Amino acid sequence: MDDLEFVQRCVKGDSSSWDEFLTRYSRLIYSYIHRVLGSKGFSSSANHIQDIFQELFSSLIENDYKKLRSYKALNGCTLASWLRQVTINFTLDYLRRIKPTISIDAEYEEGSSLKDILTDGSISVPELINQEEKLKSLKDCIEVLDNDEKYLLELNINQGVRLETLRKAWKISRGAIDMQKSRLMDKLRDCFKSKGF
Repeated sequence: MDDLEFVQRCVKGDSSSWDEFLTRYSRLIYSYIHRVLGSKGFSSSANHIQDIFQELFSSLIENDYKKLRSYKALNGCTLASWLRQVTINFTLDYLRRIKPTISIDAEYEEGSSLKDILTDGSISVPELINQEEKLKSLKDCIEVLDNDEKYLLELNINQGVRLETLRKAWKISRGAIDMQKSRLMDKLRDCFKSKGF
């Protein structure tokens, strides 16, 4: 059963599917809440995590599962990837609600605003978490390659050894080494895509 069919069973009130949903995705949701809180400087307060966790699940099922029904599996998006983004956004919204608000445009010392002081060119939390997920998925995909493929990947991509140099060292034709690299990249691309990226 694919993710979309599974969600459809959940929203139609199939209790065994909902139990499976809870079993399968509770830990993932909990861990992303924990990661976002940590990245925003909140101690891993069990109260915050539990509050967010309960509010998120409530939001998924309220109004006849309106939010969960919005999952459409578009562009090969897995349910896990969709839930990851929903969890990140929900947690950030929660943090905005509990923080006292101050004007970002109000001027402080020497005519500068809080916006000017706090402008940060670093990567955002959702982007950072997404990059970490992509890196983990890529490592998993590399692990399933055979040793020759890993060796080619290491030499050509990581160490920058040109294909022409490898072709001569391995005494094979240019077409053969190009084909090996093409197949290797196709394997990685397919594996990466199967993980929702």
